[in-house]
Amino acid sequence: MANAHDETVAGFGDEWSRFDQSALDASERQQLFDSYFAVFPWDALPEAATGMDVGCGSGRWAALVAPKVGVLHCVDASAAALEVTLKNLAALPNCQFHHASVDAIPIPDGSLDFGYSLGVLHHVPDTASAIRACVRKLKPGAPFLLYLYYAFDNRPRWFRSVWQLSDAGRAVISRLPHPARYAVSQVIAASVYWPLARSARALDRVGIDVSNLPLSAYRDHSFYTMRTDALDRFGTQLEQRFTRAQISTMMADAGLERIRFHDTVPFWCAVGYRKG
Repeated sequence: MANAHDETVAGFGDEWSRFDQSALDASERQQLFDSYFAVFPWDALPEAATGMDVGCGSGRWAALVAPKVGVLHCVDASAAALEVTLKNLAALPNCQFHHASVDAIPIPDGSLDFGYSLGVLHHVPDTASAIRACVRKLKPGAPFLLYLYYAFDNRPRWFRSVWQLSDAGRAVISRLPHPARYAVSQVIAASVYWPLARSARALDRVGIDVSNLPLSAYRDHSFYTMRTDALDRFGTQLEQRFTRAQISTMMADAGLERIRFHDTVPFWCAVGYRKG
């Protein structure tokens, strides 16, 4: 797998094996799904559309996409993650599964009506190349939805400084053995994520703007989601972050046009259409 980081792939296999999303409440799953897909043009898809989920992980998004389309190709570089996906999507016969990295997706170029990759391509060595590989699979005019970690380009300087401190911790924690990184991440979820998120919720309910408070995006999320994301955040060795301008440039260079960003959390989520 040329454009994959082996330890990061193994880390996600461990993550989705521990958090297979079976304990995620259906309403919260739908809420999260709606936030990621807010700019996705469902109405523009042809009937019985064929598409792909690149980096499908546990299949939590595919479970909601598959009933809306004809065929959904679920692609992941982690065999362990794909086992979880197979279990979670067993009742959806229109899903096809591929153990492959983004540079070797076994789908013909120019054959898909849509594609998406959410929270994945910032974990590969060459994100720009990965976006190009995805776009090649699309038909002309087909949409591609992308979510990449933002570089806090819409946040104050102090916010970025707080992140830099946390990232120093991630650099150490993510190199621990899997059981140790899991244990540390769960302590962080309980001692950092939960108190800050619930404090933000309390402030929000009395009318105080909490948009720039760290972890305020989790104020209405369950502790299960916080636990999952704490492992995701601190258990992953390779993480890259991009500004909105950088993402727009990479998408355009990959052959996408009519690029549109979602202007609320999660940042940054954008859709573009293959030129042609």
